[in-house]
Amino acid sequence: MQIGIRLHDVAPGTIEERVKTAHDQGFTCVHLALSKTVKEHSVENSALTPGYAAYLRKMFARYDMDIAVLGCYLNLAHPDPEELKKIQERYFAHLRFASILGCSVVGTETGAPNAEYRYEPVCHTEEALDTFIKNLIPVVRCAEKFGVIMAIEPVWSHIVYNSKQALKVLKAIDSPNLRIILDPVNLLSAENSENREQVIGEAIEDLGQYTDVLHMKDFVMEGDKVVSGAPGTGVMKYDRILEFARKEKPYIQMTIEDSKPDNAEWSRKFLEDYN
Repeated sequence: MQIGIRLHDVAPGTIEERVKTAHDQGFTCVHLALSKTVKEHSVENSALTPGYAAYLRKMFARYDMDIAVLGCYLNLAHPDPEELKKIQERYFAHLRFASILGCSVVGTETGAPNAEYRYEPVCHTEEALDTFIKNLIPVVRCAEKFGVIMAIEPVWSHIVYNSKQALKVLKAIDSPNLRIILDPVNLLSAENSENREQVIGEAIEDLGQYTDVLHMKDFVMEGDKVVSGAPGTGVMKYDRILEFARKEKPYIQMTIEDSKPDNAEWSRKFLEDYN
């Protein structure tokens, strides 16, 4: 296993200072969300030049760090056609950038059919799923052209809310460049958290062969809400997901989420030592 961290969860600083900190804390890779990490200059589409990609590639190499995922978590089910076009163009820019950066996975969640990107019951309808698939297709075709993997991350409160819906997307688009980021906690809700072992087991069975990256976090229930935190800080059991990783995906990159600067290194060691 190769354990990494979301770079924007590292102590604030320049991107190089954050990469150095992540390296010093024993991480080997990062999830890079440019808009959440880089504050000193623009990261709009026009700023994602080949020169910037080459600069970052060399800088990450100095610290022997890989970019596991280039995050672009926007709403591909946005109801406004003009906003949707801008969102798709943002994905195109990230895919082009990733091809030069040396990061082979661009990651996304799966949206909601409203401008606010919020959960509502219509998220879980087949109509919403069809809309997402239609809007994702040109993004995946762009990924194919650049030789980059586009990976979707199922989340209970979004359109692709479980492993069965994710399979529908994979089969409908039928591309070797469309893969999965599997985050077990994101599949949980107040309705199914008591059956989390079954939910996670089904997700591994359904999506294991398509999974290229793991996101690792923990959770506690606060009323009817799943509240996430760094691995080792909640009630999550990792036996099944780590067994899957060790036996079936021995060199898979996994990035911890929702860590704090003072518990990130501890959380990494918790996963490494987990039996």
